[in-house]
Amino acid sequence: MRKLLQVVMDNGILQVTISSPDGIVTGIQYNGIDNLLEVQDEEVNRGYWDLVWSKTGSTGTTGTFDVFKGTSFKVIVENEDQVEVSFTRTWDFSLEGKVVPLNLDKRFIMLRDSSGFYSYTIFEHLGEWPPFNLPQVRIVFKLRKDKFHYMAVADNRQRFMPLPDDRLPDRGQPLATPEAVLLVNPLEPEFRGEVDDKYQYSSENKDLKVHGWISLNPPVGFWQITPSSEFRSGGPVKQNLTSHVGPYALAMFLSAHYAGEDLVLKLSPGEPWKKVFGPVFLYLNSFWDQDNVFSLWEDAKNQMQREVQNWPYKFPASEDFPKSDQRGKVCGRLTVQDRYVSYECIPADGAYVGLAPPGEVGSWQRECKGYQFWTRADEDGNFTIDNIRTGGYNIYAWVPGFIGDYRYDVEVNITEGCSINVGDLTYEPPRDGPTLWEIGIPDRSAAEFYIPDPDPKYINRLYVRHPDRYRQYGLWERYADLYPDGDLVFTVGYSDYKNDWFFAQVNRKKEDGTYQGTTWQIKFMLNNVDYTGTYKLRLALATAHLAELQVRINDPKAEPPQFTTGQIGHDNTIARHGIHGLYRLYNIDVPGVQLVEGENIIFLTQAVNTDPLQGIMYDYIRLECPPSSSGRMV
Repeated sequence: MRKLLQVVMDNGILQVTISSPDGIVTGIQYNGIDNLLEVQDEEVNRGYWDLVWSKTGSTGTTGTFDVFKGTSFKVIVENEDQVEVSFTRTWDFSLEGKVVPLNLDKRFIMLRDSSGFYSYTIFEHLGEWPPFNLPQVRIVFKLRKDKFHYMAVADNRQRFMPLPDDRLPDRGQPLATPEAVLLVNPLEPEFRGEVDDKYQYSSENKDLKVHGWISLNPPVGFWQITPSSEFRSGGPVKQNLTSHVGPYALAMFLSAHYAGEDLVLKLSPGEPWKKVFGPVFLYLNSFWDQDNVFSLWEDAKNQMQREVQNWPYKFPASEDFPKSDQRGKVCGRLTVQDRYVSYECIPADGAYVGLAPPGEVGSWQRECKGYQFWTRADEDGNFTIDNIRTGGYNIYAWVPGFIGDYRYDVEVNITEGCSINVGDLTYEPPRDGPTLWEIGIPDRSAAEFYIPDPDPKYINRLYVRHPDRYRQYGLWERYADLYPDGDLVFTVGYSDYKNDWFFAQVNRKKEDGTYQGTTWQIKFMLNNVDYTGTYKLRLALATAHLAELQVRINDPKAEPPQFTTGQIGHDNTIARHGIHGLYRLYNIDVPGVQLVEGENIIFLTQAVNTDPLQGIMYDYIRLECPPSSSGRMV
């Protein structure tokens, strides 16, 4: 058995101990605490990078879990202002099938007078090496459970947390998924009857900049700060894990959560690939006054803002991390042209505008190999994206309030120091004719629909009377409670989607324990019909999991249906207390001859019924008249 050495980084404020050549963080000494990391765990389980990989051709989002260790250690920078150390593992064909075919370089940086340290990793795959799949990359810190009891993810998402022991079989009752546990006999009685599930604390990439834990005695905060999402997969609204019971603090770089296999990185034969994940900042803070302990969160947010302002960092030594003057800039203005909303172009107020590797329209939400750079347009549609790595990109966008995706068809080539003004861009969202009726808000989320109160026996007290009420466990079971005798019926002009449209179309549990697919109805009246024209049904889905949505017009038993998605989705959003996953838009022709004067019914059937967690969430539904017809409603 090889004897591990230790590397110690110490700037007089904190001391970080790393095993060598493995590159595992085994100790963090700060503010009189000899180790902030869980001393009862083996050293390899305290502070580490890990990945999940599988052989090419594998399906699904699982694989071999690897807390990858270095085989070589090197000091990259050592001076009075900075230390940067490297732990590398080099791949060759003698390792084929044993470890992921990547050269791995883990870096740790400590700066003078800094109350924290940085970490990043460089992955490299050469084209002649075997292809493989990569579902997950992250960095993990497990803190001391005897000290860190208060967790903060956002201003309105922070609380005292249960202990990891409360999830053990004699104290916690397993629920529908392995991550969810009902606390029946917790060490602290205040948590009895609550559900703990790490997915209840997920956040979107755009909001996932700082999270962590507070120790009350002594008052110390441990924070994971991510100043940029350029190296994360899936775009700005992709959801990732944050902190959870352990106490754990994570930085997720690549994951298939809320997306499924679409966000598993798959390298093809002969495909070279290289990517830098990070740096992220592990920030420590403290107060001597226990009355101010919760202001550690405010201080962490302020530190996060400073890190964002300093991005891209000047100090990483790797040539693979370009500095600010080695990057480029793009600006422009986006408008929306929808002649059925306005004769004039509409400024794309609040549009999400980004650069991502070239691909199809909307491909950015499934992209995981390269880098992405996103911003929000101002009220006039103006946007500026700074600090873009060199390379070729498409400009992508989507505009809240309008369906579909925009792509600027001209590939943008970013060079060092460039400043590119693409001028005025115009997005024409899908539209054939005037709106007959619509349900919901086109914002890629189901949050505006009816979200029920949880079953009182499955509750997380944080989310009682909370804007994110959808994060409660078991809401899918409430559908059958609210619709015991029949499925949802929505009457246009009478029903209100905020109260009458359940947020997820899920299966119904039958008395024999099996599940039954559900069919929802949209009823609407027409006082005249353009029998020669074609109406258009726009169905925008916020997520889907092992589902098949079938559409029928005025005949619930029509075979084949007017339209079917086929089986779609591995988002797992329902089980993981999300409100959206991957966005999907379907545009369905409805011949006028299928409609009648008077009452019409659209039947929406979720047909796959083997599991309680299968289903879909709608983002928005719209029926349009034929272009030349008013198709007036009663």
